Amino acid sequence: MSGLLSGLMLGRVGWDVDIYERVDSELSGRGAGIVAQYELIERLQALGFATDALGVAITTRKILDRDGRLTEQYDCPQVLTAWERVYRLLRDAFPPERYHRGRGFAGFEQDVGKVLARFADGEAIEADLLVGADGTRSTVRQQALPSAAPLYAGYCAWRALIAESDFPADVHRELFEYMTFTLPPGEQLLGYPVAGPDNDLRPGHRRYNVVWYRPADERTKLPWLLTDERGVTHAISIPPPLIRREAIAEMRADAERLAGPQMRQVVRLMQEPILQPIYDLESEHMAFGRVAILGDAAFVARPHVAAGVSKAADDAAALAAALTAEADVPAALKRFEAARLPENRRIIERARHLGAYLQATQTSEERERAGRHSTDSAVIEETAVLDFLRA
Repeated sequence: MSGLLSGLMLGRVGWDVDIYERVDSELSGRGAGIVAQYELIERLQALGFATDALGVAITTRKILDRDGRLTEQYDCPQVLTAWERVYRLLRDAFPPERYHRGRGFAGFEQDVGKVLARFADGEAIEADLLVGADGTRSTVRQQALPSAAPLYAGYCAWRALIAESDFPADVHRELFEYMTFTLPPGEQLLGYPVAGPDNDLRPGHRRYNVVWYRPADERTKLPWLLTDERGVTHAISIPPPLIRREAIAEMRADAERLAGPQMRQVVRLMQEPILQPIYDLESEHMAFGRVAILGDAAFVARPHVAAGVSKAADDAAALAAALTAEADVPAALKRFEAARLPENRRIIERARHLGAYLQATQTSEERERAGRHSTDSAVIEETAVLDFLRA
């Protein structure tokens, strides 16, 4: 989505944009639930999109204890959507003849006047500007800033999307229209409603996004979780079909022991769980002559601030604004970098604060953070909220 947001915003200010996507197939159907922050909604509206049916609107958050009793409730109106819903909106708006699939990026060269992008198929394309919006494993970043790499945060998330129609009536009544948290010691289990398949928002056809953050030591537990049935240990992440049955069985058994009755039933409904190790990524620079990186290619924040798509939209808007204000591309990219580095760093730091208590190991500073942000009231009020950016 970073590439689509950039392409659409640059197109609106007069740039001729082509997007090169390394995956050969369409990306719809990927991803899971996301929070449509007000910042993202405003950016989409500025692009001319109608956002009245972007996702499921909720008004309330609550926390349930080990016995399923309500311990905290908090008013927090938000729109909850799915990655594929926002992606489809953007993808359908971008000129199809300028969206090129199956084009793996290999590297770039540049001089004072142009940048040359090289692709895995041998083709080279000359341009005035190259934008690396190629995600956490960005090839553009690896060449421009090889010292920047994802750092494991000390915990993982088990995730799944569950069909609304699978919910028992009593659990649906108690959970489905809310963002609901259960907080086992040192862990966080939450769920909320999102659009259904093909962006369906009709009641009964939606889905429930569930996420369970659990500590996993990098030297012992994480390799065990990332090792498949054949004994192969995967780097960074593991495809869901390859997750070992014993790892899933352990997670389910722990839910029976640690979660309340409502969330236990939710975990039982997780058909093919996704295991997501949590990483931080922070880049020292976002501008390199005629090359820029943005979105997750430049900064990856832990999911607790729910800022991934919003910060990508803000990055894209800042890039378009800088290129409008400055005729010289390298100067414009420096202006863009100066605007976005501080904001991205604030998001990263905030996410680290919120997730400190979930880490398998903690420094003394992280233990102090954990004490401030692990209480029931802090979790329910601070998760997936970007108001701190306005402070």
